[in-house]
Amino acid sequence: MGDRDRVRRFVSKTLRGAGRQLEEARQAYHEGQRTASLPRDEDGKVRIVCRRYAERRAVNLDADGRPECFDPDHPGCRGCAEDVREGVVETW
Repeated sequence: MGDRDRVRRFVSKTLRGAGRQLEEARQAYHEGQRTASLPRDEDGKVRIVCRRYAERRAVNLDADGRPECFDPDHPGCRGCAEDVREGVVETW
């Protein structure tokens, strides 16, 4: 294998990694824009109405934009997380 092939593989691998990082940053930026408009309490927690228990809650969001009380097995929680990411969740 020649030096040219090694350089080509290195450049290709580096560009793929940079592309992944760019897409992750783009998604985080757009998610931040959506969730920034949600009302927050004095501690910075997002104020939502829980679909699962039909109650008002002030919660932190995880790195994926899901409420800290998120249960992936509950359909109400999955819908709530989708709405939080889209910035259309019921709030108080």
